[in-house]
Amino acid sequence: MINGILVIDKDQGMTSADVVYHLRKVLHIKKIGHAGTLDPDVTGVLPIAIGQATKLIELMHQQNKKYVGQGILGFSTDSCDTSGKILSSQKLTQKIAATEIKKAMQEFIGEIEQVPPIYSAVRVNGKHLYEYARAGISVERPKRKVHITNYELEREPFFDDEKGQETFSFQIECSKGTYVRSLVNDLGTKLGVPAVMKTLRRTASSGFDLEQAVKLSTIIEHPEHVTEFIQPLDAFFKDYSHSDLGETDWTKVKNGAAISLKTNAKKVALRYNNSVKAIYQKDGTMYRPYLMLLQNE
Repeated sequence: MINGILVIDKDQGMTSADVVYHLRKVLHIKKIGHAGTLDPDVTGVLPIAIGQATKLIELMHQQNKKYVGQGILGFSTDSCDTSGKILSSQKLTQKIAATEIKKAMQEFIGEIEQVPPIYSAVRVNGKHLYEYARAGISVERPKRKVHITNYELEREPFFDDEKGQETFSFQIECSKGTYVRSLVNDLGTKLGVPAVMKTLRRTASSGFDLEQAVKLSTIIEHPEHVTEFIQPLDAFFKDYSHSDLGETDWTKVKNGAAISLKTNAKKVALRYNNSVKAIYQKDGTMYRPYLMLLQNE
């Protein structure tokens, strides 16, 4: 039985659900789920939880994500990316300085309020926003608060004098639920010009990055080698405070009992036999179960 996290480098044109479907089919495992949906046009890191690791999906969602991408200043679309219908265009007569773009980007750092794109998977009254959009039905989009840790210009922007458009490259670190397409669109608003996202690639998610990623095609072609790419459950908890259990406390933990620990950390990864068995959370002077793993016991 496989228990762990498979980091897929998702290709363009495929949904996150497609990746899960193909993996279930080729690995003959039902207990598989992904942490953090990627739009079909977006490539990069898609963590896939397998077996016991599916218990971690909610925790995986809570960690920041990192992206690199490109945006275009000069026009905007209804989907906030280049696949959508053009809503407005403005031919730029001169280049917008990199310093001005950087300054505008810094205004998004911290907690901000976002309105998701109309072409998104956010649900309103049980239906996805994109379903309303395709049906031509107007609907109020719910605002959400997200946190932007980093929003930077990567290199000197390129100005196309003939098209009157400026292309810029960026990198972003943000919380779950952030729509980078909207960030690019909103950056244009700050600069006083329409803007659209051209490309996007996720470079890190749930504590994993492209160095640990493998192409889905590699797994489909050689499913017998999948264990070579599996990240163990413990890898997800590398940044947690750890505590190794003795026999007495291990017996208590197996029964879900509270224990005392010599630490002040809010959450602690409890290890036994060199493997994380549970996550305990501080409750007053004691620590109580937050997430039970107990795999292979």
